Amino acid sequence: MFNVGDKIVYPMHGAGTIDSIEEKNILGEKQSYYILKMPGEVKVMIPTAKAEEVGVRNIINKDSADKVFGILSQDETEMEKNWNKRYRDNMEKMKSGDIYEIADVVRNLSFKQKEKGLSTGEKKMLNNAKQILVSELVLAEHASQEEIEEEVETKINTSYNTFRTEDIIKESVVKKFIPFDATGTSENL
Repeated sequence: MFNVGDKIVYPMHGAGTIDSIEEKNILGEKQSYYILKMPGEVKVMIPTAKAEEVGVRNIINKDSADKVFGILSQDETEMEKNWNKRYRDNMEKMKSGDIYEIADVVRNLSFKQKEKGLSTGEKKMLNNAKQILVSELVLAEHASQEEIEEEVETKINTSYNTFRTEDIIKESVVKKFIPFDATGTSENL
């Protein structure tokens, strides 16, 4: 059971603060609801009886937030080549409500967007995952949304430049020493 003032995460929606706990009569059924105040003055009602079942949890602490930034600083993890399967895999990670899985989705999709762009569905998923990630980090770090968004972008850009620049250098070194024309034969032989 959570209390008024608790900072919690509602999977697929993000983090917020419990504003109140109210009894509501909806469709003839009286239930108790957490009224969750989310960033942007959005309020969400979560049935108290189903909160645990849907994966509502406390926000992460400072140490866990540092681990999240660490994930954003790593190279992307192996993803499915088929966009449909990749989308389903990423959706499962997001539904889990696990902040580390969500950070993985944000980093991987950000890399993919930088490399060759994303489909409309994956762009929407990336934006949603970022919003969920940022909402929790804002509360965990006691920072503004702008500060956290900037830090997330900086970590991803630095990581991308670190890991992708190495790939580009390796590729150009191979081409420099083994120059092939379009037919697959060496021009210098």
